[in-house]
Amino acid sequence: MKKTNNTNTIKNLFPYLILILVIFVILNVLNMGRTITKEITTGELMTEIANKNVTEIAITPSAEESIYYVEGKLSSYNENEKFKAKVVDAELNSIVKYAEANNLKVYETNADPGKVSWVYIIINILPLVILVGATYFIFVKMANTNKGSMDFGKSRAKLSENGGKVRFSDVAGLKEEKEEVAELIDFLKSPKKFQKLGARIPKGVLLVGPPGTGKTLLAKAVAGEANVPFYFISGSDFVELFVGVGASRVRDMFKEAKRNAPCLIFIDEIDAVGRQRGSGIGGGHDEREQTLNQLLTEMDGFGANEGIIIIAATNRPDVLDPALLRPGRFDRQVTVSLPDTEEREAILKVHAKDKILASDVDLKSISRRTSGFSGADLENLLNEAALLAVRKNQENITIKDIDEATDRVLMGPAKVSRKVSDEIKWLTAVHESGHAVIGLKLKDAMEVQKITIIPRGMAGGYTAYTPKEDNITRYTRREMIAMITSTLAGRASEELFLDDITTGASDDFKRATELARSMVTEYGMSDLGPMRYESSNENVFLGRDYNKTKNYSDQVALEIDQASRKIINECYENAKKILKENKKLVMQLANTLIERETITKEEIDQVVKHGKLIDKNEEEKEEEQEEK
Repeated sequence: MKKTNNTNTIKNLFPYLILILVIFVILNVLNMGRTITKEITTGELMTEIANKNVTEIAITPSAEESIYYVEGKLSSYNENEKFKAKVVDAELNSIVKYAEANNLKVYETNADPGKVSWVYIIINILPLVILVGATYFIFVKMANTNKGSMDFGKSRAKLSENGGKVRFSDVAGLKEEKEEVAELIDFLKSPKKFQKLGARIPKGVLLVGPPGTGKTLLAKAVAGEANVPFYFISGSDFVELFVGVGASRVRDMFKEAKRNAPCLIFIDEIDAVGRQRGSGIGGGHDEREQTLNQLLTEMDGFGANEGIIIIAATNRPDVLDPALLRPGRFDRQVTVSLPDTEEREAILKVHAKDKILASDVDLKSISRRTSGFSGADLENLLNEAALLAVRKNQENITIKDIDEATDRVLMGPAKVSRKVSDEIKWLTAVHESGHAVIGLKLKDAMEVQKITIIPRGMAGGYTAYTPKEDNITRYTRREMIAMITSTLAGRASEELFLDDITTGASDDFKRATELARSMVTEYGMSDLGPMRYESSNENVFLGRDYNKTKNYSDQVALEIDQASRKIINECYENAKKILKENKKLVMQLANTLIERETITKEEIDQVVKHGKLIDKNEEEKEEEQEEK
């Protein structure tokens, strides 16, 4: 401990030692540039003139009457040395004549030596002024630095006095989620109504859900509706390199919140500071654990924080510490899930308010085709469509712009500049047509919305599907089998209708294998029975990874592989069977793709019905003939 104190003392004294060294150097420089004057008598001056040692002479009158100063240099002097002799008027004439007789030039000046010249001020006084100013600046800078270090443990939470401008009307969808948090607003507005019946309002509400689903927006709306002070901070703002800083910021944040109670505190990405203790490297001295301990104490410790409600958001609830989730801290968890069809339509309407849409844009149809999109994805979709319309100098946003924006969001921009040979185009068209035919002919498969052979990202083409029902959280065994079958149909189509197979199905194999293995190890959809062998959400902590063990024997591992392979093989054979029966449709779709490169659901339906794309007039005539 003593060694550490000595080291800190040396570090504190180091700036002062540097300052002393700088002053010493400056003084030496000033002394080097100063002129050294040597006093001599009139006799010595005459002798030096006679010996021709004097190189120059200057005569200056003094303030005293009949007194002069004779200055000059001797040949033995250095650059900064000179002599000076005080003579009277009677001696001056003889000195001048004697100097002229020895061919020495005499300079006369009328300057008054009693006055201080500007040169003297610049050379002698200005460096001292600069030195004093620099010293003052250094000390002021150090004082400001120390003042900032005193604020290092202060809270970084930002305060919004009236809760902000966001209201529930600005949050589309999330009907049940709004009802869950509406009680917080009622409590903040009229707490006596709850206290009368002895009800305790939740101290904390944890918003859980995938990224982009509107967790932060919902918290802002709660603050806006309640019209109370609203503190917002990110979990990472608590974590610092120095131990104890995060805990200090937590204490200061709650101290400020008590002054403005009733109020809301919103902690975004709380998993940055609320991860489970003892699950990684580092013990109780770890900065993150110190911060979490302080947060737990402030939320439900010996002290009472009346009128302070905490809202936190995370998309990783599985990594949070159990003590943080118990009643009395985060009493309530609100799951903010991905929006369904109706909610997506409402979200699109909110984000379409300030955009000029063409008459052919149907937001309800777009909401059906964007299954799995979050609120942030939908906002980005309309923004990308608007950017495309501006790029084309259009007056409004058309459905083609939205379709292109959807592809850009999912797969990236189209590689229109990439040159693709006719052979590769045909291979891609046959591959994608195989996917589409399974989606059209297999009962439990998802609906085909679009087929394209335009390269995007790493894909040479793709087939877009949407679920027949907007149920994105639960699938039946038949639906999962249909997914695997449609995923493998691209390779099956290549094998049946081409002379060779390609590497384009590698990503298909990856997805099909993951689905098949999940059916066996997670969902109990195989001959191995209803048992869970693996989990898709494995813990990511380093300490847990070291202790990870298999929950099954090598024999069971072999059976898992065999069951997964059985599912894959059955789906692949079924895909080949369906494609053989619908070879004509595969070729019709492939030829249409070669012609158009991209075909939509309406055009796919035309090819299925008529074998080719036809005009609306022709389609109406055919319908009339069928009716007759």
